[in-house]
Amino acid sequence: MFNDLPDVLKQPVDSSDGVAGMERPRKLLDSIAEDVTPLLSLARHHIVSARQFTREQIIQLVRLAAAYETSRLYIKPLSGKILITAFYEPSTRTRLSFESAWHRLGGDVMSITDANTTGIAKGESLQDVAEMFSNYGDVVVLRDSEDESVYKMTERLRIPIVNAGNGIDEHPTQALADMYALLKWKPELCCTPEGAERIRIGIIGAPSRMRTLRSFLLCLTHFSEQIEVIVINPDKDVLAADQAAELQRSGLQISVVSALQSVLPTLDVVYINSIAWVGESYERLTGDIKLGSESRLKPDAIILHPLARGVELDTSLDITAHNWYFAQARGAVFIRMALLTCITQRVSRVTDAPIAPVR
Repeated sequence: MFNDLPDVLKQPVDSSDGVAGMERPRKLLDSIAEDVTPLLSLARHHIVSARQFTREQIIQLVRLAAAYETSRLYIKPLSGKILITAFYEPSTRTRLSFESAWHRLGGDVMSITDANTTGIAKGESLQDVAEMFSNYGDVVVLRDSEDESVYKMTERLRIPIVNAGNGIDEHPTQALADMYALLKWKPELCCTPEGAERIRIGIIGAPSRMRTLRSFLLCLTHFSEQIEVIVINPDKDVLAADQAAELQRSGLQISVVSALQSVLPTLDVVYINSIAWVGESYERLTGDIKLGSESRLKPDAIILHPLARGVELDTSLDITAHNWYFAQARGAVFIRMALLTCITQRVSRVTDAPIAPVR
Protein backbone atom coordinates (compact mmCIF):
# COMPACT_ATOMS: atom_id res chain seq x y z
CA MET A 1 0.00 0.00 0.00
CA PHE A 2 1.02 3.65 -0.49
CA ASN A 3 1.56 4.22 3.23
CA ASP A 4 4.13 1.44 3.24
CA LEU A 5 6.28 3.12 0.61
CA PRO A 6 9.48 4.96 1.57
CA ASP A 7 8.96 8.64 2.38
CA VAL A 8 11.00 9.72 -0.64
CA LEU A 9 8.30 8.28 -2.92
CA LYS A 10 5.56 10.31 -1.24
CA GLN A 11 7.02 13.69 -2.22
CA PRO A 12 7.61 15.38 -5.59
CA VAL A 13 11.16 15.17 -6.88
CA ASP A 14 13.26 18.10 -5.68
CA SER A 15 14.45 19.82 -8.87
CA SER A 16 16.52 22.52 -7.15
CA ASP A 17 20.06 23.01 -8.40
CA GLY A 18 21.82 22.88 -5.04
CA VAL A 19 24.26 25.34 -3.57
CA ALA A 20 25.16 27.14 -6.79
CA GLY A 21 21.61 27.35 -8.17
CA MET A 22 20.93 29.88 -10.93
CA GLU A 23 22.13 32.88 -8.96
CA ARG A 24 25.79 32.06 -9.46
CA PRO A 25 25.82 31.63 -13.26
CA ARG A 26 23.66 34.74 -13.66
CA LYS A 27 26.12 36.74 -11.57
CA LEU A 28 29.01 35.43 -13.67
CA LEU A 29 27.15 36.20 -16.88
CA ASP A 30 26.47 39.77 -15.77
CA SER A 31 30.10 40.35 -14.78
CA ILE A 32 31.63 39.57 -18.20
CA ALA A 33 31.20 41.70 -21.30
CA GLU A 34 30.44 39.59 -24.35
CA ASP A 35 33.25 39.35 -26.91
CA VAL A 36 33.00 36.44 -29.34
CA THR A 37 36.29 37.29 -31.07
CA PRO A 38 38.43 34.99 -28.87
CA LEU A 39 35.96 32.17 -29.49
CA LEU A 40 36.06 32.41 -33.28
CA SER A 41 39.65 31.16 -33.34
CA LEU A 42 38.50 27.83 -31.85
CA ALA A 43 36.50 27.00 -34.99
CA ARG A 44 37.48 23.66 -36.59
CA HIS A 45 40.38 23.19 -34.19
CA HIS A 46 41.36 20.00 -32.41
CA ILE A 47 41.22 20.40 -28.62
CA VAL A 48 43.89 18.18 -27.08
CA SER A 49 45.55 20.32 -24.40
CA ALA A 50 44.65 23.02 -21.91
CA ARG A 51 47.69 24.88 -23.29
CA GLN A 52 45.54 25.82 -26.28
CA PHE A 53 43.28 28.11 -24.25
CA THR A 54 44.05 31.76 -23.62
CA ARG A 55 42.74 33.69 -20.65
CA GLU A 56 40.30 35.53 -22.91
CA GLN A 57 39.00 32.27 -24.39
CA ILE A 58 38.45 30.75 -20.95
CA ILE A 59 36.56 33.83 -19.78
CA GLN A 60 34.36 33.96 -22.88
CA LEU A 61 33.74 30.20 -22.78
CA VAL A 62 32.53 30.38 -19.19
CA ARG A 63 30.37 33.37 -20.13
CA LEU A 64 28.74 31.38 -22.93
CA ALA A 65 28.35 28.40 -20.56
CA ALA A 66 26.60 30.68 -18.05
CA ALA A 67 24.29 31.90 -20.81
CA TYR A 68 23.41 28.31 -21.64
CA GLU A 69 22.89 27.39 -17.99
CA THR A 70 20.54 30.30 -17.32
CA SER A 71 18.64 30.38 -20.63
CA ARG A 72 16.71 28.32 -23.12
CA LEU A 73 17.64 28.55 -26.77
CA TYR A 74 15.02 29.24 -29.42
CA ILE A 75 17.30 27.59 -31.99
CA LYS A 76 19.28 24.35 -32.06
CA PRO A 77 22.65 25.37 -33.50
CA LEU A 78 23.95 21.82 -34.05
CA SER A 79 20.88 20.47 -35.80
CA GLY A 80 22.04 18.06 -38.50
CA LYS A 81 25.48 17.59 -36.92
CA ILE A 82 26.77 14.21 -35.68
CA LEU A 83 29.07 13.65 -32.70
CA ILE A 84 31.12 10.46 -32.37
CA THR A 85 32.00 9.64 -28.77
CA ALA A 86 34.76 7.01 -28.68
CA PHE A 87 35.45 6.00 -25.09
CA TYR A 88 38.07 3.27 -24.92
CA GLU A 89 38.43 3.75 -21.17
CA PRO A 90 35.62 3.72 -18.57
CA SER A 91 33.67 6.95 -18.13
CA THR A 92 30.36 8.11 -16.73
CA ARG A 93 30.30 11.89 -16.30
CA THR A 94 32.54 12.85 -19.21
CA ARG A 95 30.81 10.73 -21.85
CA LEU A 96 27.29 11.52 -20.68
CA SER A 97 27.97 15.24 -20.31
CA PHE A 98 29.39 15.44 -23.85
CA GLU A 99 26.42 13.55 -25.22
CA SER A 100 23.98 15.62 -23.18
CA ALA A 101 25.66 18.81 -24.41
CA TRP A 102 25.43 17.75 -28.05
CA HIS A 103 21.80 16.64 -27.77
CA ARG A 104 20.84 19.90 -26.03
CA LEU A 105 22.34 21.76 -28.98
CA GLY A 106 20.18 19.76 -31.37
CA GLY A 107 22.70 17.26 -32.76
CA ASP A 108 22.79 13.47 -32.99
CA VAL A 109 25.27 11.12 -31.31
CA MET A 110 26.98 7.85 -32.22
CA SER A 111 28.72 6.27 -29.24
CA ILE A 112 31.46 3.64 -28.88
CA THR A 113 32.01 2.48 -25.32
CA ASP A 114 34.35 -0.46 -25.86
CA ALA A 115 37.35 -0.61 -28.21
CA ASN A 116 36.87 -4.39 -28.40
CA THR A 117 33.71 -3.84 -30.45
CA THR A 118 35.65 -1.93 -33.12
CA GLY A 119 38.27 -2.71 -35.74
CA ILE A 120 40.94 -1.86 -33.16
CA ALA A 121 40.35 -5.31 -31.67
CA LYS A 122 41.42 -6.75 -35.05
CA GLY A 123 44.57 -4.66 -35.16
CA GLU A 124 43.25 -1.67 -37.11
CA SER A 125 45.43 1.39 -36.68
CA LEU A 126 44.22 4.57 -35.01
CA GLN A 127 45.05 6.45 -38.19
CA ASP A 128 42.66 4.25 -40.19
CA VAL A 129 39.99 4.63 -37.51
CA ALA A 130 40.44 8.39 -37.81
CA GLU A 131 39.88 8.14 -41.56
CA MET A 132 36.55 6.42 -40.95
CA PHE A 133 35.52 8.90 -38.25
CA SER A 134 36.10 11.73 -40.74
CA ASN A 135 33.50 10.19 -43.05
CA TYR A 136 30.86 9.44 -40.43
CA GLY A 137 30.72 12.43 -38.08
CA ASP A 138 31.39 16.13 -37.63
CA VAL A 139 33.28 16.00 -34.30
CA VAL A 140 34.86 13.12 -32.40
CA VAL A 141 35.43 12.95 -28.65
CA LEU A 142 38.09 10.42 -27.63
CA ARG A 143 39.08 8.91 -24.31
CA ASP A 144 41.97 6.47 -24.31
CA SER A 145 44.35 5.12 -21.69
CA GLU A 146 47.30 5.72 -24.03
CA ASP A 147 48.80 9.21 -23.93
CA GLU A 148 49.62 9.29 -27.66
CA SER A 149 46.34 8.02 -29.11
CA VAL A 150 44.68 11.40 -29.53
CA TYR A 151 47.80 12.79 -31.21
CA LYS A 152 47.98 9.84 -33.62
CA MET A 153 44.38 10.44 -34.64
CA THR A 154 44.98 14.12 -35.38
CA GLU A 155 47.42 13.05 -38.11
CA ARG A 156 44.56 11.77 -40.29
CA LEU A 157 41.37 13.38 -39.00
CA ARG A 158 39.56 15.88 -41.22
CA ILE A 159 37.12 16.73 -38.44
CA PRO A 160 37.91 18.22 -35.00
CA ILE A 161 38.77 15.87 -32.15
CA VAL A 162 38.32 16.68 -28.46
CA ASN A 163 40.53 14.99 -25.92
CA ALA A 164 38.34 13.52 -23.17
CA GLY A 165 41.32 12.16 -21.24
CA ASN A 166 44.47 10.55 -22.62
CA GLY A 167 46.29 8.40 -20.10
CA ILE A 168 47.94 10.52 -17.42
CA ASP A 169 48.57 13.37 -19.86
CA GLU A 170 45.60 15.77 -19.96
CA HIS A 171 41.86 16.28 -19.66
CA PRO A 172 41.34 19.81 -21.03
CA THR A 173 37.53 19.94 -20.93
CA GLN A 174 37.49 18.78 -17.32
CA ALA A 175 39.78 21.74 -16.62
CA LEU A 176 37.24 24.01 -18.32
CA ALA A 177 34.52 22.56 -16.09
CA ASP A 178 36.76 23.21 -13.08
CA MET A 179 37.34 26.80 -14.19
CA TYR A 180 33.63 27.32 -14.77
CA ALA A 181 32.89 26.25 -11.20
CA LEU A 182 35.74 28.38 -9.84
CA LEU A 183 34.67 31.50 -11.74
CA LYS A 184 31.00 31.07 -10.81
CA TRP A 185 32.14 31.06 -7.20
CA LYS A 186 34.45 34.07 -7.68
CA PRO A 187 33.56 36.09 -10.82
CA GLU A 188 36.02 38.77 -9.69
CA LEU A 189 38.81 36.56 -11.06
CA CYS A 190 37.64 37.50 -14.56
CA CYS A 191 38.35 41.18 -13.91
CA THR A 192 41.58 43.12 -13.92
CA PRO A 193 43.86 41.53 -11.31
CA GLU A 194 45.31 44.81 -10.03
CA GLY A 195 44.69 45.13 -6.30
CA ALA A 196 42.71 41.90 -6.12
CA GLU A 197 43.07 39.74 -3.05
CA ARG A 198 44.88 36.47 -3.73
CA ILE A 199 42.90 33.26 -3.45
CA ARG A 200 44.57 30.19 -1.95
CA ILE A 201 43.78 27.00 -3.84
CA GLY A 202 44.81 23.72 -2.26
CA ILE A 203 45.21 20.81 -4.67
CA ILE A 204 45.19 17.39 -3.02
CA GLY A 205 46.65 14.87 -5.41
CA ALA A 206 49.57 14.12 -7.72
CA PRO A 207 49.65 16.48 -10.72
CA SER A 208 52.45 14.46 -12.31
CA ARG A 209 50.14 11.42 -12.61
CA MET A 210 46.67 12.96 -12.68
CA ARG A 211 45.48 14.38 -15.99
CA THR A 212 42.71 16.44 -14.40
CA LEU A 213 45.18 18.27 -12.18
CA ARG A 214 47.70 18.73 -14.97
CA SER A 215 45.14 20.49 -17.17
CA PHE A 216 43.62 22.47 -14.29
CA LEU A 217 47.02 23.88 -13.33
CA LEU A 218 47.65 24.92 -16.93
CA CYS A 219 44.37 26.88 -16.93
CA LEU A 220 45.24 28.47 -13.59
CA THR A 221 48.43 29.92 -15.06
CA HIS A 222 46.27 32.51 -16.84
CA PHE A 223 45.15 33.80 -13.44
CA SER A 224 48.55 33.64 -11.73
CA GLU A 225 48.38 37.21 -10.40
CA GLN A 226 45.21 36.41 -8.48
CA ILE A 227 45.83 32.96 -7.03
CA GLU A 228 48.28 30.95 -4.99
CA VAL A 229 48.42 27.16 -5.35
CA ILE A 230 49.45 24.69 -2.66
CA VAL A 231 49.82 21.07 -3.76
CA ILE A 232 49.20 18.66 -0.88
CA ASN A 233 50.56 15.13 -1.00
CA PRO A 234 52.47 12.89 1.43
CA ASP A 235 54.86 11.99 -1.42
CA LYS A 236 57.71 14.26 -2.46
CA ASP A 237 57.74 13.93 -6.25
CA VAL A 238 54.25 15.18 -7.10
CA LEU A 239 55.30 17.50 -9.93
CA ALA A 240 57.36 16.29 -12.87
CA ALA A 241 60.48 18.39 -13.47
CA ASP A 242 59.32 19.77 -16.82
CA GLN A 243 55.85 20.36 -15.41
CA ALA A 244 57.17 22.35 -12.45
CA ALA A 245 59.42 24.41 -14.74
CA GLU A 246 56.53 25.24 -17.08
CA LEU A 247 54.31 26.36 -14.21
CA GLN A 248 57.06 28.47 -12.68
CA ARG A 249 57.77 30.17 -16.03
CA SER A 250 54.10 31.14 -16.19
CA GLY A 251 54.43 33.07 -12.93
CA LEU A 252 52.09 30.79 -11.01
CA GLN A 253 52.90 30.86 -7.30
CA ILE A 254 52.99 27.20 -6.34
CA SER A 255 54.32 25.26 -3.38
CA VAL A 256 54.16 21.66 -2.15
CA VAL A 257 53.37 20.50 1.39
CA SER A 258 53.04 16.99 2.79
CA ALA A 259 50.36 17.46 5.46
CA LEU A 260 46.79 18.54 4.77
CA GLN A 261 45.79 19.61 8.27
CA SER A 262 48.58 22.19 8.50
CA VAL A 263 47.20 24.26 5.61
CA LEU A 264 43.51 23.30 5.38
CA PRO A 265 42.20 26.17 7.59
CA THR A 266 43.91 28.70 5.28
CA LEU A 267 42.47 27.47 1.96
CA ASP A 268 39.71 29.21 0.03
CA VAL A 269 39.33 26.37 -2.46
CA VAL A 270 40.14 22.70 -1.97
CA TYR A 271 40.46 20.61 -5.13
CA ILE A 272 40.74 16.95 -4.20
CA ASN A 273 41.34 13.96 -6.43
CA SER A 274 42.78 10.69 -5.18
CA ILE A 275 42.69 8.55 -8.33
CA ALA A 276 45.69 8.34 -10.65
CA TRP A 277 45.83 6.33 -13.86
CA VAL A 278 48.88 4.06 -13.91
CA GLY A 279 49.39 1.63 -16.78
CA GLU A 280 46.26 -0.47 -17.18
CA SER A 281 44.78 0.29 -13.78
CA TYR A 282 44.10 3.00 -11.24
CA GLU A 283 45.88 3.74 -8.00
CA ARG A 284 44.49 5.64 -5.04
CA LEU A 285 46.51 8.02 -2.95
CA THR A 286 46.63 7.20 0.71
CA GLY A 287 47.55 9.06 3.86
CA ASP A 288 46.07 12.05 5.63
CA ILE A 289 44.22 13.48 2.65
CA LYS A 290 40.59 12.88 3.60
CA LEU A 291 37.84 15.46 3.92
CA GLY A 292 34.69 15.18 6.00
CA SER A 293 32.25 17.39 7.89
CA GLU A 294 34.65 17.44 10.82
CA SER A 295 37.54 18.80 8.72
CA ARG A 296 38.81 22.25 9.70
CA LEU A 297 37.68 24.06 6.57
CA LYS A 298 37.29 27.82 6.36
CA PRO A 299 33.58 28.63 6.82
CA ASP A 300 33.27 29.92 3.25
CA ALA A 301 35.70 27.49 1.58
CA ILE A 302 34.48 25.43 -1.36
CA ILE A 303 35.42 21.89 -2.35
CA LEU A 304 35.91 20.77 -5.95
CA HIS A 305 36.33 17.17 -7.10
CA PRO A 306 36.29 15.84 -10.67
CA LEU A 307 34.56 12.64 -9.47
CA ALA A 308 34.29 9.67 -9.17
CA ARG A 309 35.10 9.91 -5.48
CA GLY A 310 36.14 7.41 -2.87
CA VAL A 311 36.79 7.56 0.84
CA GLU A 312 38.82 10.76 0.43
CA LEU A 313 35.61 12.84 0.21
CA ASP A 314 33.00 11.87 2.78
CA THR A 315 29.32 12.11 1.92
CA SER A 316 28.77 14.11 5.13
CA LEU A 317 29.94 17.15 3.14
CA ASP A 318 27.22 16.76 0.51
CA ILE A 319 24.67 18.74 2.52
CA THR A 320 27.07 21.57 3.40
CA ALA A 321 27.82 24.84 1.62
CA HIS A 322 31.34 23.51 0.99
CA ASN A 323 29.90 21.17 -1.65
CA TRP A 324 30.61 22.62 -5.05
CA TYR A 325 31.58 19.31 -6.66
CA PHE A 326 28.03 18.50 -7.74
CA ALA A 327 27.63 21.98 -9.25
CA GLN A 328 31.00 21.39 -10.91
CA ALA A 329 29.68 18.20 -12.52
CA ARG A 330 26.46 19.93 -13.59
CA GLY A 331 28.38 22.80 -15.13
CA ALA A 332 30.43 20.40 -17.26
CA VAL A 333 27.44 20.04 -19.59
CA PHE A 334 27.19 23.78 -20.23
CA ILE A 335 30.91 24.44 -20.66
CA ARG A 336 31.08 21.57 -23.15
CA MET A 337 28.06 23.03 -24.93
CA ALA A 338 30.00 26.28 -25.21
CA LEU A 339 33.15 24.61 -26.54
CA LEU A 340 31.30 22.41 -29.03
CA THR A 341 29.38 25.41 -30.34
CA CYS A 342 32.67 27.16 -31.02
CA ILE A 343 34.58 24.35 -32.71
CA THR A 344 31.61 23.62 -35.02
CA GLN A 345 31.58 27.28 -36.17
CA ARG A 346 28.08 27.87 -34.79
CA VAL A 347 28.82 30.43 -32.07
CA SER A 348 27.41 33.35 -34.10
CA ARG A 349 24.07 31.52 -34.43
CA VAL A 350 23.82 31.42 -30.65
CA THR A 351 25.06 34.90 -29.79
CA ASP A 352 22.81 36.49 -32.43
CA ALA A 353 19.72 34.47 -31.44
CA PRO A 354 17.11 35.42 -28.83
CA ILE A 355 17.14 33.40 -25.63
CA ALA A 356 14.55 32.81 -22.92
CA PRO A 357 15.61 32.94 -19.24
CA VAL A 358 15.17 29.75 -17.25
CA ARG A 359 12.60 30.34 -14.51
